[in-house]
Amino acid sequence: MQRSQYLQHLKDGSSYDLLVIGGGATGCGVALDAASRGLKVALVEKNDFAEGTSSRSTKLVHGGVRYLEMAVKKLDRVQYNLVKDGLRERYTLLKNAPHLSNRLALVTPLYRWIDVPYVFAGLKLYDILAGKRSVGHSCLLSRKEVLRRFPTVKAEGLKAGVLYYDGQFHDARMALSLALTAAQQGAVIANHVAVKDLIKDGSKICGVQLCDSLTGKTWQVRAKGVINATGPFTDQIRRLDNPQVPKILSASSGIHIILDKRFAPPDTGLMIPQTEDGRVLFVLPWEDHALVGTTDEPAEISEHPKPLEAEIAYLLRHVTRYFNLSVERSDVKAVWSGLRPLVSDPQAVDTARLARDHILDLSPTGLLTIAGGKWTTYRKMAEDTVDHALKNFQLSPAIPACQTEGLAIIGGATYAEKGDLELSRKYGFDTDVAAYLNRTYGDQAEHIAILAKEDGGRRLVENHPVLEAEVLYAVRHEMAERVIDVLARRMPLALLDTQAARTAAPRVMEIMQTELGWDERRCKEEELLTEIRLTEAL
Repeated sequence: MQRSQYLQHLKDGSSYDLLVIGGGATGCGVALDAASRGLKVALVEKNDFAEGTSSRSTKLVHGGVRYLEMAVKKLDRVQYNLVKDGLRERYTLLKNAPHLSNRLALVTPLYRWIDVPYVFAGLKLYDILAGKRSVGHSCLLSRKEVLRRFPTVKAEGLKAGVLYYDGQFHDARMALSLALTAAQQGAVIANHVAVKDLIKDGSKICGVQLCDSLTGKTWQVRAKGVINATGPFTDQIRRLDNPQVPKILSASSGIHIILDKRFAPPDTGLMIPQTEDGRVLFVLPWEDHALVGTTDEPAEISEHPKPLEAEIAYLLRHVTRYFNLSVERSDVKAVWSGLRPLVSDPQAVDTARLARDHILDLSPTGLLTIAGGKWTTYRKMAEDTVDHALKNFQLSPAIPACQTEGLAIIGGATYAEKGDLELSRKYGFDTDVAAYLNRTYGDQAEHIAILAKEDGGRRLVENHPVLEAEVLYAVRHEMAERVIDVLARRMPLALLDTQAARTAAPRVMEIMQTELGWDERRCKEEELLTEIRLTEAL
């Protein structure tokens, strides 16, 4: 269904078992869990699905090497359990969304002999905690082997290295796919719909007042339970319930920069375990480019945090320190900033040391808040949330137990790793286009291929595998409502190459104007908003 059809359902006076606020990793995961148990579910998101933090991660599916170090050093059970949950959920995500995720080898270069046993022991413990859900075994690498695997790493002073494995994924597509899979299970989903207020019957919440962010029209929807899954904006929704409620969440900013693929081999990433101020830094292959991140600084909460030049300089300085390649500010093809929601003491300063664990909070009026956590554990967070909702909202689903541990995400059910060969053979796509479509859409890729036949498989922009047909598909089947929805989240172009996205934007708008019937005023609005996002902050 298209967005307009979902909006009709939201406006028809129906009451829902659960209404979920927030279309990021957590909210989409909660909607899928609840819908797959047979509950009547609605999900609303103020902006686009994954427009916030959930599309601006390091693209890693991981247990958390840094958290494990803290757990051991401080005998911290919270951090330890967070790692165990992360490793278990890493395995599940890779299994349920094989098209959007993959195993990734990571090398840690070591420049002091004293670090070799320490780092190796820590990563072996990481393997042990994963148990039968391991995605690969750590091993020591000689200096020669480190340079073979990662030829651009700085050789001077290099002693050895450690190889370990984690997962990698496409975060924005994953969140969208969770929402679409929830819809397959019966959920009503709507992006660009904001919650303006909570409706109460006496002292208890019984629904929400909604506003279409694109038209300004408002209406009410009733629900037995309302779930606040808004990430960094958790406290904003909590204050709709009680303006005096104390904060439970703070945030840190993390920026990522994109460089040319020469900075990272196609199958191996680099993990720098300790920068000048004790942080972990990654240089990763992603979508035929090199992703470098991340920073970790206390931050004010905003919808589109702007990357700071000081943070970009910080990352470039460390790339220069660990590579034989020179890198300048002009080498940065794209940059974005995201907020990590941290359940913490708001007075805390060192956000790198705060647990990324999640909490559940039920207010006296019945607002259920899920806060904290990280992308990798979205499914476990959703399971815990729905279990809590069943108990506290007196819900009786057709299937009481969680179903998502073995539930394939849309595109993953019959995905074939070598499906790109069939796409090339059947539709004549170039190798890079076929590979991109297969890993982006999985077993749904042929739908885009059929659309692409009508225009000869035209690319949106040179040197990138994204197609004009994807814009049509995004509008017709993936609820894309803005040009930036397409450029930054239905496809990764804006996250990879700002200038390429700027070049593609007019054609994207032309296609969307035809499909959605935009007038001249709306086109001007889209042109302005797109440029703001590409120039200032995605």
